[in-house]
Amino acid sequence: MNTEHESPLASLEPGSVVLYEHPSGERVVESLPRDAFDNLLVLTTRGDLARLERTVTSHGGTPGRVGVVPITGATVDYTGPLWITKQVAPSDLTGISIRFSEAFRHVEPGAGWVVVDNLGVLAMYVEEERLYRLVDSIASAVRKRDARCVLATTTGVLGERSLARLRDTADEKITR
Repeated sequence: MNTEHESPLASLEPGSVVLYEHPSGERVVESLPRDAFDNLLVLTTRGDLARLERTVTSHGGTPGRVGVVPITGATVDYTGPLWITKQVAPSDLTGISIRFSEAFRHVEPGAGWVVVDNLGVLAMYVEEERLYRLVDSIASAVRKRDARCVLATTTGVLGERSLARLRDTADEKITR
């Protein structure tokens, strides 16, 4: 179980956005501090929501306080306590933006967290400029709400140019 002292994201202040680059096989939600699970919205390209639920529980969180925007072309088969929006295809940035806006209403000012995992997967489906605009709009909304945002990618998946643009959107970059 992750504790506040172990999490590389524990010092993230409300209103902050971090670009989090992690090794392959790691899931960014496993690196979140305990308090993130009190009010968390995850935009995920991973369809295994039962695993996400187990991660939330193992970190001492309440799954019913975690929202998910499933971004996948595959069928999402989940009927647990996480609250989820309708799934959206990774190539449908307008749909992702709409689902984010709907779910973001539940992110509490000063306390909420937003995680966008697997930016590298989204980059495979859309042009860099369109992805950058989506990420920038999410980061702006999070800052306005005084929440916290983690933009995650697997090390080595995005090119230097893409990483630099995303880094410009974030307040800091953490490499695990």
